[in-house]
Amino acid sequence: MAIEPPSPSPSPKLKVLRLTLWSLVGLAAIAFAWLLLVRPDAPTVTSRADPGMPGFSLGGPFTLTGSDGKPFVSDKALKGRPYAMFFGFTHCPDVCPNTLGKLAKLRRELGKGDRAFDIVFVSVDPARDTPKVVGDYVGLFGTPIIGLTGSEAEVAAVARQHAIYSAKVPNKEAEGGYTVDHGSQVLLFGRDGKFVSTIAQEESEAPALDKLRRITA
Repeated sequence: MAIEPPSPSPSPKLKVLRLTLWSLVGLAAIAFAWLLLVRPDAPTVTSRADPGMPGFSLGGPFTLTGSDGKPFVSDKALKGRPYAMFFGFTHCPDVCPNTLGKLAKLRRELGKGDRAFDIVFVSVDPARDTPKVVGDYVGLFGTPIIGLTGSEAEVAAVARQHAIYSAKVPNKEAEGGYTVDHGSQVLLFGRDGKFVSTIAQEESEAPALDKLRRITA
């Protein structure tokens, strides 16, 4: 019986090439996961440990400017309180008012009063959204909403901290000549200040209420 000679082992150059290709595949996968996280249409994150990245976390202490013009220090003002956080802007024609209106309605339906959880609105358009403008805007919804703004750098840092995408888009018909694209998900945090879940823009009321019940239990 003829014995086939053993296959020649890969040359060192071939081994290096294979390692390089696998490294590129790994980097591409990481980049794709990051894009999914920061794009405005990113999928809903359902738990602290389920965004597809080991050790992933959102949020943390931050300081912005409240609608009263005073510094808003989150780890003091929100300490021990569950909250729903949404990034938007006052010139937003539909998504922002619809989302804040939905959160106000959900809080009423929860049946635990306005103090059940805080609604936090962070403007991603600080050039136009001064503290007074933000205060007047959140006052339109007939329920307590914390309105926050800050410098461009401060807002950008807090948006990155919460994995929220935002970008100015030229628009000649809009005031100031631009509008703002931004992530539309609502971020939910428990009493310990830890990220718990999200509410997607298209999510129906029943699952959204279940999530709010969990953070207010």
